[in-house]
Amino acid sequence: MSATADMDRVDALVVGAGPAGLAAAIALKKKRPELSVCVVDKAGELGQHNLSGAVLEAGPLEGLLDLAAPGWRDTAPASEVLGRRVEQDDLLMFLGGRHSLSLNLLVELGGRLGLSLGAMRHKGDAIVSISKLTRWLGSVAGSVGVEVLTGFGVERVTPGQPGEPGLVKFVDQGRDREGREQLNFLAGDTVAARFVILAEGCDGAVTEELVRTLPLQRATPQVFSVGIKEVIHVSSQQYKGFGDKRVVHSLGYPLWTPLLGPSMFGGGLMYSYGQDQIAVGMIVGADWIYRDFNPEDALALWKRHPAVQRYIAGGQTVAAGAKMIPEGGCRAWPRDPATGSIGRGNVLIVGDSAGFVDMHSIKGLHNGVLSGLLAAEAVASCLERPNDAAAEYTRGVEESVVGARLRAASNFRQIIARLGPTLGAALSPWARWLPALITEPDYEAMTSRTYPGKPEPAFDKDAFTALAESWHREDQPGHLEIIDPEICRNICRPKFDQPCRIFCPAGVYDHVQGEVKAANPSNCVHCKTCQRKCPLDNIRWHVPEGGGPRYKMM
Repeated sequence: MSATADMDRVDALVVGAGPAGLAAAIALKKKRPELSVCVVDKAGELGQHNLSGAVLEAGPLEGLLDLAAPGWRDTAPASEVLGRRVEQDDLLMFLGGRHSLSLNLLVELGGRLGLSLGAMRHKGDAIVSISKLTRWLGSVAGSVGVEVLTGFGVERVTPGQPGEPGLVKFVDQGRDREGREQLNFLAGDTVAARFVILAEGCDGAVTEELVRTLPLQRATPQVFSVGIKEVIHVSSQQYKGFGDKRVVHSLGYPLWTPLLGPSMFGGGLMYSYGQDQIAVGMIVGADWIYRDFNPEDALALWKRHPAVQRYIAGGQTVAAGAKMIPEGGCRAWPRDPATGSIGRGNVLIVGDSAGFVDMHSIKGLHNGVLSGLLAAEAVASCLERPNDAAAEYTRGVEESVVGARLRAASNFRQIIARLGPTLGAALSPWARWLPALITEPDYEAMTSRTYPGKPEPAFDKDAFTALAESWHREDQPGHLEIIDPEICRNICRPKFDQPCRIFCPAGVYDHVQGEVKAANPSNCVHCKTCQRKCPLDNIRWHVPEGGGPRYKMM
């Protein structure tokens, strides 16, 4: 008996239990308590597939909690999840591997002049673990009557025709590697839903399949970055020296040295995490050109910089993970070409699935929550006309502060992608007024050049995978597909030396009897970098029947 056998029809089904999806479900249930609202997620438990920096503008979340859980401010989760607010906020330029320069005055000046650099101010924001936030929101959702089901991947969504529900097909469970039914086989149910809200996160498999098949259109292809994060337990003296309510972001080394190279978009981060723990991370634009580049190696180099090393030397890494970040902004939203809606009919796309990251501030979590709230409002107002919901939601987005902020940031990432970090950064404050640029897909940027800063020793991927606690049933069908092995063998190998073996954070790809294969699929952390960075677009990521990373504090 499946967990969905008694709910083959619901009023609203949310695919993805991240902050955006849970916010949508909670707000909708509070607005319309009579509706059946269900959230499904492929993770084994809430929060296990959620990773972010994360610095959060807490206003939208606080508004949701005020609606759903009065008195929440006096609870233990409130203190644990939202209790650490930024008091010290630093932006540094790393000038090579030894020196750094504070850009704080430029940030303040940019704020006064209304330039994009001024948006990178975080004082008063909450430093959060998105894994912990997701678990908390899941409990709030349950308390208001939302059904939350984990361990169920969705295979596809079919939007409803006028007057008909959408159909959500779940992944089959209990097949062997060749796809044959085992004794424990369980066919994935199909659930009819009057409204479907897609909140899968970045590069969601169901969302992107819907974009291809409907089709939906983007004004420019989505632009991604790859984020690598670690949580390091340091000495009490080191933590005190860093500060308990501090965030540090850096530009420059080891990704970008103006004029001399290398030349990649991105930077590093350090956040206070409490209990003598510091979160560190590296974010790298996925349009890097180097065939042998691995974002984890960049993180390893960055951690050796004296401005970082003094706080983490001798520390123990206790958690690690990776994910991609959608950075194309409002010009990369997937829209219905007929109506301009973000989604179509009774299917709405929220959060990172649509791409609500604000590249001026390098934040998106609060926008994801806001998009969920706006989706709930649209559904609640369209109960008698479900096929107007996506259009109503899109109007709400465009008239909201989310729409205003992302319009202000439009073209920002595209300018840097097309012109490079040096010239692009110089022009980025005026990006919204410059001609709209169309970017190439990230994979097309790769060349046969090699990265000039490989660390010795290289990053330990085995240790990383162990810290991510990734797991998949060993004999389930492989969810990572190399579409054409001939392309891999005859084109990719001689030109690029098969870079998936290098850039995959979890070391999934390796040589097997002379051929590159997804040799270690159980290691996969579901970041989907391989699907977006294979230089010949020859890898596809499919939704597995279960498993993945098991993040607790990311």
